Amino acid sequence: MKAYAAEFLGTFWLVLGGCGSAVLAATFPEVGIGLLGVALAFGLTVLTMAFAIGHISGCHLNPAVSIGLWAGGRFPANKLAPYIAAQVVGGIVAGGVLYVIASGAAGFDVANGFASNGYGEHSPGGYSLLSALVTEIVMTMFFLLIILGATDKRAPAGLAPIAIGLALTLIHLFSVPVTNASVNPARSTGVAVYVGGWATAQLWLFWLAPIIGGVLGALTYRFIAGDEES
Repeated sequence: MKAYAAEFLGTFWLVLGGCGSAVLAATFPEVGIGLLGVALAFGLTVLTMAFAIGHISGCHLNPAVSIGLWAGGRFPANKLAPYIAAQVVGGIVAGGVLYVIASGAAGFDVANGFASNGYGEHSPGGYSLLSALVTEIVMTMFFLLIILGATDKRAPAGLAPIAIGLALTLIHLFSVPVTNASVNPARSTGVAVYVGGWATAQLWLFWLAPIIGGVLGALTYRFIAGDEES
């Protein structure tokens, strides 16, 4: 239960800090943090939580990561369901807290997107379904590759949170214009449920693509790491 609670809190922090930066601060008058700031915010949520709860739960914070770690032989199948449940609930609760905060400003309208992920007319740059699918698969694949490599016992000790946090920052710099950057079904669900409509209708892609990418990344790492991988 301690591990599940850690996953709940860690995913809560990721959605609140990352999506909150996008909703509240990205275009704030005069001091908006923009794309770079939002990308850094997401990376910092993972970096800080990896140091805080990595030794408790592994700090997955993401169903695609949990499934990828299982595919990579690093995580038992019997813990997948409770981990994913804790992550999704943490994301939804964080989305609720963010909704309460954001709705305190005049003119707030959840229909503006609320940091939801989308494709087609709901992509920030108007990118197609195919573009979104490829982006989410490839970005999640490399995210898992980096996670597995950085946490390998042969990797430099104690530096994995930095590599993983910076990887998520880079992923956002690349994919925010395409899909608003998901690579995490819990993050996508956590805000989409408050938008409803198009956001929940397109949510399937932000479950399917990251999970495919996570499994591909895990299998790729097992191949290149060889028999000595630990």
